[in-house]
Amino acid sequence: MNSATESRLRAIRGFVFDLDGTLALGDQRNRGLNPEPGAVELLRYLSGRDVPFVVFTNGTVRTARQYVPKLRALGFPLDESCMLTPSSVAADYFVRRKYRRIMVLGTEGVWRPLRDAGLEVVLSSDNDSAAVDAVYVGWYREFAMHDIEMAYRAVEQGASLYSASSTPFFTTAQGKAIGTSVVITSALKAITGRTAKVLGKPSIEALRHAGRCLGVALPDIAVVGDDPGLEVPMAHRGKSMAIYIDSGMGGADAFANAPAGKRPHLSLSGVEELLRLYTAAPRGKRSTTPRGSSIP
Repeated sequence: MNSATESRLRAIRGFVFDLDGTLALGDQRNRGLNPEPGAVELLRYLSGRDVPFVVFTNGTVRTARQYVPKLRALGFPLDESCMLTPSSVAADYFVRRKYRRIMVLGTEGVWRPLRDAGLEVVLSSDNDSAAVDAVYVGWYREFAMHDIEMAYRAVEQGASLYSASSTPFFTTAQGKAIGTSVVITSALKAITGRTAKVLGKPSIEALRHAGRCLGVALPDIAVVGDDPGLEVPMAHRGKSMAIYIDSGMGGADAFANAPAGKRPHLSLSGVEELLRLYTAAPRGKRSTTPRGSSIP
């Protein structure tokens, strides 16, 4: 690590961490979770030093609220304000755009945050054909042709199309698993000609939402993750620090042929190495902008 990178790391005022493959590994059905080496210790260190962080999974199998007790049981120092999913972003985004009625293709982890935010949720598995403002697609292994048909009709009637993720795969202990959002939205694109706007990683909407939760300006945030197509591009979009964990989705050579402006600022073998680098010099307590402050 060169001196400029070291200086920037030490000046970081908030962190956005990926979950799967970075802090923990789950199975292909998104059920079991096991911490990665150094992950619990790193988050405890940040918590003890008043450095704010959020854990941002691109999965929507669970709500943020449902993730917290599972991660706390593993030793992670988390509360609900520290946990984000694409549906956390979607709920905030739809409310900001003054949408009222959303058709959802997904399980409870996809639609519950929207309903909790006061939005009217219509499930694609229903036969409700009344107009909606948007169609939102997330984790939904159980989808059938009826769901595709309902979403198609809604888009044809003028609804905007959104997706939790455009990533084909996510990391599990058994290797790569297929994400359902990209499968469903690809089918919808084929028949509607519409490309879904992504609200999860690597969208700038996702990073802005994380920044508001942290109360930290985007250039002062470090984004840490193992998927070359998610965390690093998202960090660059917000001029944040991109920290790539090379033990996950992409491997150590993922950015070997990438131009300088697309590469991570720091590549590490795991968060255990990040813990070692970040704790190398003593720090005093940091004061940060209160969470929820006005960040665009």
